[in-house]
Amino acid sequence: MLNDFLTYLCQTSPEPLALEIERAEGIYLYTKDGRRYVDFISGIGVANIGHGHPAVRAAIVQQLAKHLHVMVYGEYVQEAQVKFAKRLCELAPIDDGVVFFCNSGAEAIEGALKTARKFTGRTKYVAFEGGYHGDTFGALSAMSSAYYRKPFEPLLGEFEFFPFDDLNALQRIDDSVAAVLFEPVQGEAGVRVPSQNFLSALRERCNAVGALMIADEVMTGFGRTGKLFACEHWNVRPDIMCLAKALGGGLPLGAFIGRREIMQTLSQNPPLAHVTTFGGHPLSCAAGLAALEVLFEEKMIERSARNGEQFLSRLRQELHEHKAVKEVRGLGSFFAIEFQNEHATQQFVQNCRAAGLIIGWTLHRTTVVRAAPPLCMNGEEVQDALAIIYEAMKAL
Repeated sequence: MLNDFLTYLCQTSPEPLALEIERAEGIYLYTKDGRRYVDFISGIGVANIGHGHPAVRAAIVQQLAKHLHVMVYGEYVQEAQVKFAKRLCELAPIDDGVVFFCNSGAEAIEGALKTARKFTGRTKYVAFEGGYHGDTFGALSAMSSAYYRKPFEPLLGEFEFFPFDDLNALQRIDDSVAAVLFEPVQGEAGVRVPSQNFLSALRERCNAVGALMIADEVMTGFGRTGKLFACEHWNVRPDIMCLAKALGGGLPLGAFIGRREIMQTLSQNPPLAHVTTFGGHPLSCAAGLAALEVLFEEKMIERSARNGEQFLSRLRQELHEHKAVKEVRGLGSFFAIEFQNEHATQQFVQNCRAAGLIIGWTLHRTTVVRAAPPLCMNGEEVQDALAIIYEAMKAL
């Protein structure tokens, strides 16, 4: 199987993890060679409520008995889509919001950027250094890293990059800007949490010049930071919010939610200004709604905050004098350990994997490991994960 994997699947890295997964349940991945791993990255933020939750499986089976794909998005009334959209609009920090379902986070970003340009009539965008929003041409254009941009240039023009969490830089946003795209907490930059006033100042500046505020909550949404959406930590209400990863409960699903007056521009001049075939697939919507209700019924958002506080406080206490560690930081169950050098980072990741815990470094910071453990972890599982981390550190 490994040989066929390497032969027939397009490889995206020279050294893939290549774990042959037999099954996944809760916080664990089980491989065909009989090993069990703690999935400490939740499938890169997808399995927020853990793998294979019974409520999600039941919702998929129930929808499967009704129908699969029946029409391109937006033309037929499909119960799974409508129920999920209604619930999202009830919960999202968007005034009079409506949902456009797509298939992925990058698609959500693309749709939000198009919508902002059409609504404002402006062509310029602002994004932040260290940001990550996906790998399609538009999403990649919003990434400042020359390392990832250069092989694909020329990209979309008129993106200006500001330093993240720099209040003074915000004054450069003017009335030529259609939208400012931001992550409430920067993930691939190493889990960078902004200062208390940064996002509120960004909201005020966007209001002053008529620019839209687009929040990329693809990674930070659905309880990851200890709130349903990370923007809620700063009481910020964006104009458009992009979602994916945990949105589909383990199935492919993306969405952008925006104020009604903004989003209605997609239905006129021309109509069908933005369309998708598989966006809002009924199986994905049924799974996503079930996963969202699990978050509330099992109090996983509160658990995320509680577990995250324990992880952060214990790691800071244990590692503050470790010679290889520079900093521990994070918000809720989204945290990072920054090492003094790349070698220590790679060795730590390898030590964790050998001991049965999956964790990895970030795209933009090769000296940072990022953790996004499932929100369903109980107290014993938290202690077990910490024990593996401590042992992995001792070997550095």
